[in-house]
Amino acid sequence: MRLLIQKFGGTSVQTKENRVHVIQQIKRALAKDYKLVVVVSALGRNPDPYATDTLLKMVDHPTTNNSKRELDMLMSCGETIASVVLSNELRQHQVSATALSGAQAGLITNENYNEAKIKQVKPDRIKHELKNHDVVVVAGFQGRTESGDITTIGRGGSDTSAAAFGASLQAECIEIFTDVEGIMTADPRVVDSAQRIDVVTYTEICNLAYQGAKVIHPRAVEIAMQAKIPLRIRSTYSNNEGTLITSSRVDKIGIDIPDRLVTGIAHIDSITQLNVTVNEDDLEAQATIFKTMAEADISVDFINISPTNAIYTVPSIVADKATLLLKEKGFAVSVRNNCAKVSAVGAGMTGIPGVAAKIADALVKNSVQILQSADSHTTIWVLIDEKHLKSAINALHEAFELNKITEREKETTQ
Repeated sequence: MRLLIQKFGGTSVQTKENRVHVIQQIKRALAKDYKLVVVVSALGRNPDPYATDTLLKMVDHPTTNNSKRELDMLMSCGETIASVVLSNELRQHQVSATALSGAQAGLITNENYNEAKIKQVKPDRIKHELKNHDVVVVAGFQGRTESGDITTIGRGGSDTSAAAFGASLQAECIEIFTDVEGIMTADPRVVDSAQRIDVVTYTEICNLAYQGAKVIHPRAVEIAMQAKIPLRIRSTYSNNEGTLITSSRVDKIGIDIPDRLVTGIAHIDSITQLNVTVNEDDLEAQATIFKTMAEADISVDFINISPTNAIYTVPSIVADKATLLLKEKGFAVSVRNNCAKVSAVGAGMTGIPGVAAKIADALVKNSVQILQSADSHTTIWVLIDEKHLKSAINALHEAFELNKITEREKETTQ
């Protein structure tokens, strides 16, 4: 049995008109002799009546003291409704289909309600239903504990659900359908010349996702990578093959990866930089700073530590809270608001000199000051003033000729 996993996001299943395109994609796969597990998100986005955020407003979340267990019962309703609606419409189009909740499909999690982690997938019910139906529509984003309580697995959970089912069933491929044509070299709302990337590695797309590209959740990519199952990012409204995410950028054994230093430019805005002064004789001070952040559940990034300073960033929404906590501990804090993080990601930069110099040169030529920087084998990050964000992204996109990426790769692989 050839098995394919397809995941459709909230906008794809939002309206009956949109779901016609979903059904067409499903029928195209069935025509190729696949059986399908179709994972769906909740219908639409806030303020649509069954979107997750809309459901949360019904209990005045987060202003009231809600039970996290009961919130999961509520939040899971959107995906459950979507699975039943799509399954019903597939049958109206003469497609043999049935719907399952995440719990019925065998997705088992821990008891960390609202942000549950997948412990295992028991796909026996899915396998049974596939013997009697061509399509099993599964509610994404949700599962159950060992004791039977409903759980949800956090934002981007439907992507993660699709990857988990793909891994447990050893599917041939996992297709993530969205309203874009695939992974782009930069946000097309910021860079007019952004190009679709034909092939990208698991590592590159994980880094792009963690650094702000929102097309797929990085945890889903990690699960697929561990299971060695290729992913495709495709448009619900097009027959285009989209972007293939796999272990290599080429499909020919023995062929080197295309000559691509940088694959894409990602960004995150609304960041605040904190500069905390410490006494260099106080060896406990730096540990106290980050322990204070951890105890308050504040995520930190861009960490630079010296004997006299600890400089790092936090999301702007929690900057005031972080600053107050530090001052209560007796620390002097300098705050820089309205920052943004820009990341250049590419497997081809590993061990290649001059990439950081090229980034610095491009930004300097466009009058963009670098406030902080850091790097790994495949990513270089810079912190800048948010007012320069568009200029910085376009400068780096042009410096690495990402507007020509598709043409260049075709020439390399021919």
